[in-house]
Amino acid sequence: MTSAVTSDLRSATWGRRILALCIDWVACLAVVEGLVATGVIAANPNGLGTLALFVVESALFTATVGGSFGKLATRLRVVRQKDPSRPVSLLAAVVRSVLVALVVPPLLTFDERGLHDLAAGTRTVAL
Repeated sequence: MTSAVTSDLRSATWGRRILALCIDWVACLAVVEGLVATGVIAANPNGLGTLALFVVESALFTATVGGSFGKLATRLRVVRQKDPSRPVSLLAAVVRSVLVALVVPPLLTFDERGLHDLAAGTRTVAL
């Protein structure tokens, strides 16, 4: 999905980032609650199943198609900071997703990038 990425990349706005996160969370919650309702998993204690699914979904989608389900729905992409034309590696996507799950890194920003993006060498852009 990097073909749509050009050299004129605009940083994503906070509103779209928060909307993407809400879409991701609701989708993960629906999947986990569906698995609980059908008896595939026993329970979703304290939402940990939802959080785990969010980390996995976000990392896999970011590494394979350039963004989580919510980011794709809101027309955002995660790109490498130094080479936006190359896809984000799976390791960087996992690091980024785990840090997002910790909540604090996305709230602390530098140069329109959260600490999760700084640690992973990525940034979130609008298409």
